[in-house]
Amino acid sequence: MDNVLECRDLSKRFGAVQALEGVTLHVAPGRVVGLLGPNGSGKTTLIKLANGLLTPSAGEIRICGALPGKETKAVVSYLPDRPTLPEWMSAEQLMDFFADFYADFDRERAGDMLARLGLHPKMRYGQMSKGTREKIQLILVMSRRARLYLLDEPIGGVDPATRDYILDTIIRNYDENASVVISTHLISEVENVLDDVIFLREGRVTMQASVDDIRAQYGKSVDALFREVFKC
Repeated sequence: MDNVLECRDLSKRFGAVQALEGVTLHVAPGRVVGLLGPNGSGKTTLIKLANGLLTPSAGEIRICGALPGKETKAVVSYLPDRPTLPEWMSAEQLMDFFADFYADFDRERAGDMLARLGLHPKMRYGQMSKGTREKIQLILVMSRRARLYLLDEPIGGVDPATRDYILDTIIRNYDENASVVISTHLISEVENVLDDVIFLREGRVTMQASVDDIRAQYGKSVDALFREVFKC
């Protein structure tokens, strides 16, 4: 089966700033991949390129064999690094909103997950706590039947219990033909759910490997290797 995400010599420049340079990588179906690197390494830029929000300066990026565009937006589910949902909408209205926009949105799945949170469906998004807003946005994103889930810092700034809920939701809500890319610098929090990792430094890929291979080759966790590679 073709790779869900593939980059070949991908570069992105913003004026004088080289955000990504010569990135070549692939993400196979059914894998949960950690896109790991310190702040400013190009993680968000890569995710926005995959989501079609940015265009490459050079090189190529493909989603399920296609260049980013209308076709790929139908198979990519994107969680941005900061909340973007309308605060005046209720949980129920947000489900309607996603159902109108995305043909692959599973409203029943979303409703079940929201019910387990104990949320009143009429409660407005802006009235919810930060942790609850993070959960709601993730539930909506993971309730699509997408081929590629792009999650930009899904556990940044939330408490440990919310992190556990978010990671559990991610793992339980994608199928074997889909892939998940999680951008984060909180390695120890996500390591147990990852199949593969990609290390980014200053816009370049310095490593792509499976978690099992890293543990076998280096005799240490991904978190320990990351701290060693990226130590100040």
